[in-house]
Formats: sequence, structure tokens, C-alpha cells
Amino acid sequence: MAIVPDTKVWTWVLERPCPECAFESSRVPSREIPERIRANARFWVGVLSGDPAGIVHRTREDRWSTLEYGCHVRDVFRVVDGRLNLMLTQDDPQYQNWDQDSTALDERYEEQDPATVAAELTEAAETLATDFESVEGTAWQRPGTRSDGARFTVETLGQYMLHDVVHHVGDVKRDLATSTT
Repeated sequence: MAIVPDTKVWTWVLERPCPECAFESSRVPSREIPERIRANARFWVGVLSGDPAGIVHRTREDRWSTLEYGCHVRDVFRVVDGRLNLMLTQDDPQYQNWDQDSTALDERYEEQDPATVAAELTEAAETLATDFESVEGTAWQRPGTRSDGARFTVETLGQYMLHDVVHHVGDVKRDLATSTT
């Protein structure tokens, strides 16, 4: 069974806790975003350095492997950094919606080297964390709009992104627990 593309609009996570992972993105103060990005990256580096067979194996055919999730998180950090920089340098920019499922196929996530992914993820996380650390004062409220009409501020973009990467930590932990039972 192939992975069914995720077509949900997840912006509601900015208004209420996620029932699947319990993360409350709106409760994350903007000043904590950089360190939470770095902490998330440390988790991924740890799991990507594990047993190669366990990293590339899908525990269920309809879910990504740990390696594929790691690639996705790396790319989330990269995409969000591009959006953040647009929001900080342009007035109310519009940015394209990102098709994560097409990216996974086009970039052949399942074939990538876990050590390379871990290094790239670490670099992308550090770049994004550093860029969020540079935000001061009213810049946290600078707006941007995704092509589907979803509006974000710099702060809510960071909170929204954190939910995504934290949610995937839960996905991988569940998969790892399933594969060891």
C-alpha cells in the first residue's frame, strides 16, 4: 500500500492542541523557538545514527520510515527558513504551498544516506534557529501568506513548524516501539 498524501490543512494547530500528539503550539513563546528547533534536531541525529536496517524499514507500508521522516524534517527546516527570510525582508510576502509528498518521491527520501541526512538536518536546524534568534520586537508580528490563503506571522510560522517536527518525533517513537515488540 502506498502512502496516501496528507491533504489536511494543519493550521488549526495554532488554535488548539493536536489530539494526536498533544502538542500545543500556541503555548510556545517565540523566544523558545530556536532552542526547541535545536532540541528537535538532536532527536533526529540520534535516531538516524541507529541501526540502518531499522531506519530505512517502514513499520507500515502506509507510513514513512525513520529515514523518510528525517528527510522530511530536514526539508521542513529549509522551507520554513526560506519563508521566514521572505517575511523578514518583504512586506506580507506570498509563498507557494509545499507538496511534501511530491518532494519525498522526487528526492527519493528512502534512498538517502542516514549520516548525510543527519548532517544536513543539523545544518538546516541551526540555520533556522539562528534566523529565528535574529528576530526582535515587532518583527515577530510580520505577516506572510501561503498560496492557499493561510496567513502567518513570524511567530505563528515558528509555532506551526514546531508542531510539524514534534508531531513526527511522536510518529517515529511509536514506530520504533512497534518494531521492537
